[in-house]
Amino acid sequence: MVAGLAGAATIAAIPAALGGAADPSERGRPEDPVPGRLPVVFLPHGGGPWPFVDVGMRPAEHAELAGYLRSIRELPKAPPRALLVISAHWEEPVPTVMTAERPPMYYDYHGFPRESYTIQWPAPGAPELAARVRELLGAAGFPTAADPKRGFDHGTFVPLMLTYPDADVKTIQLSLKLGLDPSTHLAMGRALAPLRDEGVFIVGSGMTYHNMRGFRDPNARPIAETFDAWLRETMTLEAKARDERLIAWANAPAARLSHPREEHLLPLMVVAGAAGADRGTTAYNGSAWGIRLSAYHFG
Repeated sequence: MVAGLAGAATIAAIPAALGGAADPSERGRPEDPVPGRLPVVFLPHGGGPWPFVDVGMRPAEHAELAGYLRSIRELPKAPPRALLVISAHWEEPVPTVMTAERPPMYYDYHGFPRESYTIQWPAPGAPELAARVRELLGAAGFPTAADPKRGFDHGTFVPLMLTYPDADVKTIQLSLKLGLDPSTHLAMGRALAPLRDEGVFIVGSGMTYHNMRGFRDPNARPIAETFDAWLRETMTLEAKARDERLIAWANAPAARLSHPREEHLLPLMVVAGAAGADRGTTAYNGSAWGIRLSAYHFG
């Protein structure tokens, strides 16, 4: 979310403590998960630096989304070795990973109070994980690149300041690929699925609705509800049917009205690819600015 929601933004109090391999789709059954395998998550990251700045969310909406994001920390049965985040806010010609030992902050929003540009989430990087991501993607036929200067954008630091407020887990981001082809991003996710057995928690950060003109518009609410219902149904399907529907997502009811440009939906494609045979569950189904949003867990 950018300046359209920022005009009346005022700084809010920040709480002290926010609080090859076989095809992965053929590994095991959804009802019989592999011991130690980490889940994968697609979450809505909200608008701008919303937990720390008043962007007009109703208190109940704010509390529900913040509570959900805090709860994600408890999802893995054991603490993850590292986090791999696919953020809607990074696109490159080829899949690109950040490689800094200490990634900087990247305040990729504008129009908010000055204090919004001093927020810190100093999680360590994971160059060794970046190398492993490139290895897996390369084995699947993807050219890749590394970026030693890239910092955490708000698709990463905003939700994870709630999930991991101590910034104590190694974290890297993986970019989307320009062109935003859904089948490409599903294939990227499939290639990365082995990381789930290596202690890596894969998180897709986007939004199930992202039409800037629709936020705050009551006429957009039934549009968001329609597309969200289609997504919720799609996530529960077996992998082949789910992925076929995701590839053709633009044909879904209200699809292009919900996503004029699909960058906020593409992290879900990567997550679904990494999910393999796991069926999705709707872990959060709330609203922001009156617009329906969902989060999905697999595994």
